[in-house]
Amino acid sequence: MNIGTNHKECDTTGTSTNRTSTRPAYTEAEFTLDVSHRIVKVLRDQGATVLLTQDNDRPWGPCIDERARIGNAVRADAVVSVHADGSGVGNRGFHVILPAQVKGGAADTADIVGPSRELGERIAGRFVLATGSRPSNYVGGGTGLDVRKDLGGLNLSKVPKVFVECGNMRDPQDAALLTNAAWRQKAAQGIADGISTYLLG
Repeated sequence: MNIGTNHKECDTTGTSTNRTSTRPAYTEAEFTLDVSHRIVKVLRDQGATVLLTQDNDRPWGPCIDERARIGNAVRADAVVSVHADGSGVGNRGFHVILPAQVKGGAADTADIVGPSRELGERIAGRFVLATGSRPSNYVGGGTGLDVRKDLGGLNLSKVPKVFVECGNMRDPQDAALLTNAAWRQKAAQGIADGISTYLLG
């Protein structure tokens, strides 16, 4: 799969919480779809037009290059990719991934770096307010923001786009939040609020 500057395999699995004797593993796919549905409801109630790149209508995917094409094709005002991380125990908190300045092959992020940073900063700020969660203690130097040039979903985007890693599924304390429906509603509200404030200027 072409990510603009090189090639990567399509990630079809994502991560999950650890299985315990009393609780099955909770997959990133389940988490992201649930949070995304909650975000969609908040935004649509505010009058926004929202498009999901998938809605449990396929076993996995779409791959990141197809997701980028979807956002580009509709000329989205903002694209947010919802995730949960799979880092080590003790690594906690959320972070928002922003596109780096990349030019090469099919990638040219010059026009989206600035607006994507504004979108990411607004989401990070509203996420803290809504959830009370702290920015990641292992990525972003305590800012909750991480700039990357190796993600095709960002490299191939022609519209403002960020990834939101809501927490670390492999850390027991973060996993307790991510598996809690009330917390997921707060996370969705925070992300939606960040998007709304970005769109409204």
